[in-house]
Amino acid sequence: MGMTMTQKILAAHAGLEKVETGQLIEADLDLVLGNDITSPVAIKEMEKMNVKGVFDKDKIALVPDHFVPNKDIKSAEHCKCVREFAYRNEITNYFEVGEMGIEHALLPEKGLTVAGDVIIGADSHTCTYGALGAFSTGVGSTDMAAGMATGKAWFKVPGAIKFNLIGKPAAWVSGKDIILHIIGMIGVDGALYKSMEFAGEGIGNLTMDDRFTIANMAIEAGGKNGIFPVDELAVAYMEEHSKKNYTIYEADEDAVYDEEYTIDLSALRPTVAFPHLPENTKTIDEIKEDIEIQQVVIGSCTNGRLDDLRIAAKVLSGRHVAKGLRCIVIPATQAIYLQAMEEGLLKTFIEAGAVVSTPTCGPCLGGYMGILAEGERCVSTTNRNFVGRMGHVESEIYLASPAVAAASAVAGKITCPCKL
Repeated sequence: MGMTMTQKILAAHAGLEKVETGQLIEADLDLVLGNDITSPVAIKEMEKMNVKGVFDKDKIALVPDHFVPNKDIKSAEHCKCVREFAYRNEITNYFEVGEMGIEHALLPEKGLTVAGDVIIGADSHTCTYGALGAFSTGVGSTDMAAGMATGKAWFKVPGAIKFNLIGKPAAWVSGKDIILHIIGMIGVDGALYKSMEFAGEGIGNLTMDDRFTIANMAIEAGGKNGIFPVDELAVAYMEEHSKKNYTIYEADEDAVYDEEYTIDLSALRPTVAFPHLPENTKTIDEIKEDIEIQQVVIGSCTNGRLDDLRIAAKVLSGRHVAKGLRCIVIPATQAIYLQAMEEGLLKTFIEAGAVVSTPTCGPCLGGYMGILAEGERCVSTTNRNFVGRMGHVESEIYLASPAVAAASAVAGKITCPCKL
């Protein structure tokens, strides 16, 4: 029996010719990631190990992005802890305010994640980098500590589900709609500890930003990771952004998959995940009632990239957000912010009555920059809509694409941009 993409990458990093589902291995790490919430815990755990320093100062990335710029004294203390650790260990890839961005948009942009890498991050959405053909997965802070100290991590080799993508997405359908459709189809535990492996000619009709979005939300289906084959578009992205050597792995013809699905992208419609799970999906056509909203958030590690902002600006151009509604736009990195400014996107947002924030994860996890009060509803391009995720436990989050989010901001209720 052959191996999947994920299994081939793990085998190579474990120094083995072959691995099988369920096998326990120790693999070498190409990158260890932490943020301002998870890194302080890892740093304290690492101090207990009596090691002299990190395994490789070039293979650790520390990105304060959740409560940054500091929202309060506690977050300031956390960032101080990370900053001092980075300086003490001469961490090459520490990103301070002014350089930082939302970690899962920033690291590919900086060329730190490439095909064939094994990457762990103390953040569940580390699975984003599978868009480039890397094995990347979220871990706990103690695993991050061990990774920083030793450059190795234990893994149980995951089984896999294959998603054959065919066709071309219709107007207003993006990567967010595709992954919400998949999660709605298989459920939030449908890929539990499995690799979600994407294949098929339909991938050629997806932008890199679409692929990052899809891989990002693999964890919302319970996946260990999400991974895409490396095509010309992925190679071009890596050649533009990175100086690292990359290795392209392809699944064997006789690779074993626990399940296989075929998804016709041309048949998909804009999709919204209702409270309080990403699996509670409805297409825009299935929403018959008027769902009035008080807030819209466009941004996050899922949908804060340039394509996302361009789509949102296209919808908002010449229009204004509904009276009494708050629309918050968050470019994911400084480079994206700058490009959006040069393209006039920020002007469009501001003229439409939206506010534009510095890069931050803030509202996604109920940190700041968009907390919801009791009874309020938000359409958000983020990745989770659990009870209390963005504020009060009696608030509601509806997950959607930037196009649907922007249209909803104008209408004051959940709306398809095709209806404006």
